[in-house]
Amino acid sequence: MTEKYIVNLTKEEHQQLLSLIEKGKTSSRTFKRAHILLLADEGHPDEVVAQMLHIGESTVHRTRQKFVEGGVEFALRESPRPGVKRKLDGKGEALLVATACSAAPEGQQRWTMQLLAQRLVEIQLVESISDETVQRTLKKTKSSLGSKSNGASRK
Repeated sequence: MTEKYIVNLTKEEHQQLLSLIEKGKTSSRTFKRAHILLLADEGHPDEVVAQMLHIGESTVHRTRQKFVEGGVEFALRESPRPGVKRKLDGKGEALLVATACSAAPEGQQRWTMQLLAQRLVEIQLVESISDETVQRTLKKTKSSLGSKSNGASRK
C-alpha cells in the first residue's frame, strides 16, 4: 500500500531528529514522533513503523500528515487537549471548604462527601457533582479530610 503522506526529510531535518533522539531529554511522545518520521523517511509503510515502535497505525498516519502539512516542528509538537470543564471555580471551591468547616446538618455528626455534594446541588451552585469530585477538591485545597478541624468525613 502506498502512503498518502510521504515523508522526505532534508539532511538538516534528519540531523535534527537524530540529535533529538540522542539527547534523550524530551517527552516520550516527541521521542516516538521523531522515530516515526525517521522510519517513514526510510520508506517504511505505516503498519511496519507501527509494529516496530509498538504504537497504533493511526499515530503513524497522523504524524506523517502533520509533517506534510506543517513540517518537523509541527509534527513533533503536542496539540492542546481540551479537557473537561471544571465543576467548581475558585468561589465554588471556597464555598465547599467553608461548608465543610461549618456545623454538620441537623441529625448528622459530621459532613460526608455525599452530604457536601448534595448541599452544593441544593444551593444550586452546580447542577450535579459527585462525592469523588468533592473529595478531590477538598484534597486539592489541602483541607484535612476527616479531621476535627473541618468536620468532613469520607464516610
